[in-house]
Amino acid sequence: MERIRIIDSKKHVGEVVTIAGWIANKRSSGKIAFLQIRDGSAFFQGVVVKNEVGEEVFDLAKSLNQETSVIITGEIREDTRSKFGYEIGVQGIEVVGESHDYPITPKEHGTDFLMDHRHLWLRSSRQHAIMQIRNEMIRATYEFFNTRGFIKIDPPILTSSAPEGTTELFHTDYFGEEAYLSQTGQLYLEAAAMAFGKVFSFGPTFRAEKSKTRRHLTEFWMMEPEMAFVKHDESLEIQEQYVAFMIECVLENCDYALDVLGRDKDLLKSYTELPYPRISYDDAVTLLQENGFEDIEWDDDFGSPHETFIANHFSKPVFILNFPKSMSPFYMKPHPDRDDVVIRADMIAPEGYGEIIGGSERAIGYDYLMEQLEKDQLNYDDYAWYLDLNKYGPVPHSGFGLGLERAVTWVSGIEHVREASPFPRLLHRIYP
Repeated sequence: MERIRIIDSKKHVGEVVTIAGWIANKRSSGKIAFLQIRDGSAFFQGVVVKNEVGEEVFDLAKSLNQETSVIITGEIREDTRSKFGYEIGVQGIEVVGESHDYPITPKEHGTDFLMDHRHLWLRSSRQHAIMQIRNEMIRATYEFFNTRGFIKIDPPILTSSAPEGTTELFHTDYFGEEAYLSQTGQLYLEAAAMAFGKVFSFGPTFRAEKSKTRRHLTEFWMMEPEMAFVKHDESLEIQEQYVAFMIECVLENCDYALDVLGRDKDLLKSYTELPYPRISYDDAVTLLQENGFEDIEWDDDFGSPHETFIANHFSKPVFILNFPKSMSPFYMKPHPDRDDVVIRADMIAPEGYGEIIGGSERAIGYDYLMEQLEKDQLNYDDYAWYLDLNKYGPVPHSGFGLGLERAVTWVSGIEHVREASPFPRLLHRIYP
């Protein structure tokens, strides 16, 4: 008898199969017991009818505790009343491992309790749906860049330098030397782009931000491409194509997960319509000032309320272009017509989810970069290797970084970024 995954049930309608999984919940009504079964691929219902299975199997079904592991035998059939669309008519039950006093019951639990039990909370249908969407966005990322000629490069996690300053980095001792957990692999990817043309990385990054907002994690995954011979306008096109492609893949392959989360699929579909609008930093400041944000001034960084208003003004992702030089890292290319801004863009997601991509055209020119290092009081010895890129065949190049968890939060339509990471690291939380 074939063992199948729940997600593949539609291929086996009318067949008797086995499914290995866990009992997520159960209820009984007279001579019928209903088991909610999960197996890691999806959730669906098992129906146990006493007159069909006998008293022994029926009593076993009624006695099963939440999260008991089982092997279920039965016939797959359509179930038009459920979101999943299929169920199993149970014929036999084998208990694999018992479960007693499972702490996360169907009742409401507080956030701290659920985070303390994150290792178990992942088993719930909501968390399962979010992780499916995260997985699809990762899969789509590899497809997007691999089919466009990019080479995956893995930059180091331990670094001796801090591309964007040391105030938000985790420090560690490296055999008597100063070292940091990487906040970005960008500088190493720029070096790789000079070797391979188009490269990308996908890995963990770390920010020691003392922030408790719903948008911030101290450890998160970044997708970072760097592209030789690519200027900023072309990079913007790649960014919006990439985001639209991820959303298209989620809509195509995560229909059930989106239903579990109650996500508006038509709204998501609207985010695949390109191009995304663009607004300069100057015009964004003016827009905010004309709409009740009198406190914002030119050269201020945008906070959550500002980003939310700008994105909602356009009702879809929007690029904010040409930020002040004074608030931008040393490696960004200065604007050719202005001394006060750099060629940089942030992509802001609608619905209050904030920045999901930051990118720029990279500065080239040995003397210019030396000046920026000195101005920012950065140690030349830490960046000598990076400056070498401007000695040996420098070319125009651009890149960007997308924070995976924040993008997953937006696409899933959930409130807090902590649910977009399987084991989130937040301020004051490193357990489990």
